[in-house]
Amino acid sequence: MPLHAAAGGATPGAAGATTGVFMAATVAAQLAVPAVLRRIGPRAGLVAGALALGAPAGVLLATVSLPVLFLVAVVRGLGFGLVTVTGAALIADLAPPEKRGRATGLYGLAVGLPQLALLSGGVWAYEALGPALVLLAGALLPLAAAPVCVRLPSRVAVAPADAPARRSLPVTAAVGPWIAMVVSAAAAGGVITVLPLWGPGPGSPTGLAGGAAVAAVALGVLTAGQLVGRGIAGEIADRIGAARRGPLVTLVGLGVVALGALVVARGGTSAGWIVLAGAGLVGLGFGAVQSDCLLTLFARAGPAHSGAASTWWNTAYDTGTGLGAAALSVVLGAAGGSAAFLVAAVACVLVAPLAGRRPRGDGPRSS
Repeated sequence: MPLHAAAGGATPGAAGATTGVFMAATVAAQLAVPAVLRRIGPRAGLVAGALALGAPAGVLLATVSLPVLFLVAVVRGLGFGLVTVTGAALIADLAPPEKRGRATGLYGLAVGLPQLALLSGGVWAYEALGPALVLLAGALLPLAAAPVCVRLPSRVAVAPADAPARRSLPVTAAVGPWIAMVVSAAAAGGVITVLPLWGPGPGSPTGLAGGAAVAAVALGVLTAGQLVGRGIAGEIADRIGAARRGPLVTLVGLGVVALGALVVARGGTSAGWIVLAGAGLVGLGFGAVQSDCLLTLFARAGPAHSGAASTWWNTAYDTGTGLGAAALSVVLGAAGGSAAFLVAAVACVLVAPLAGRRPRGDGPRSS
């Protein structure tokens, strides 16, 4: 979308705003999804999300008008919000508790493998093959997913009669995992945003070692690290169980993210392979935090509130990614790339006590 807007003559700020509008619409939609799912069910929710993601992209084949691009970004953001919350909520609705960790890992693969190929591949295809092919693929792929949804349940899970009464997931139970997700997502979002921009500047006379090529490879390494981290955390969750696991995996994940950010900060101007190692550690830790926080939210939400748990998790993911990209870019401009990643590392360490705190009365539930 930013490339397409720039091709139409938009300024860099306006082109980048298409992503900001998309993410704002996504978060707004995510907040409403639990109520929507209770009314229409996950099957209809995913179909509506897929249609909203796909159909408007076809409009872009005919125009580069910035107002139209913003409108398309809003509609697609609403669709993406539906897809992300509904998809994650179905983990709790479809997988038995003892296999929920592995299901979370499989869901991470479904999300991460396309990112691994298309995050940089889409940019390459737009420039090498032309916009028509990329925009057409962006329209058709979500539309092709819609028919698959017919095999999904038409209604959300219902709490058993003996389950404790509860309207939704309490804030006190959600805030710890939410904070862990926000900060780790901010670190990962900072890697994705700051590395390609890390050049010589007022805060640093030396740019990123290896330049754009290392930055591009680092995005793939980070995404691959997320896949591994989510898979490992899911397996640990199923083998150990919530009662013995507690917040340990989340805390270790935050530590690995902090270590990776420190590695990038230390070697960013000296050796490309150090940057790649740091990006891989950030991805590994972030993947572990993703899986463990989602499982924790499911357990604390209890039966029939998977949508609320998914909303907390997805809003943390998207909010953190956006905040990290914005905040660490400011630090980059003021003090250089190394300082930006030092800030990310310190933030992960500082929030660990909050992320590891268990709410009063919290204990493992059968759900």
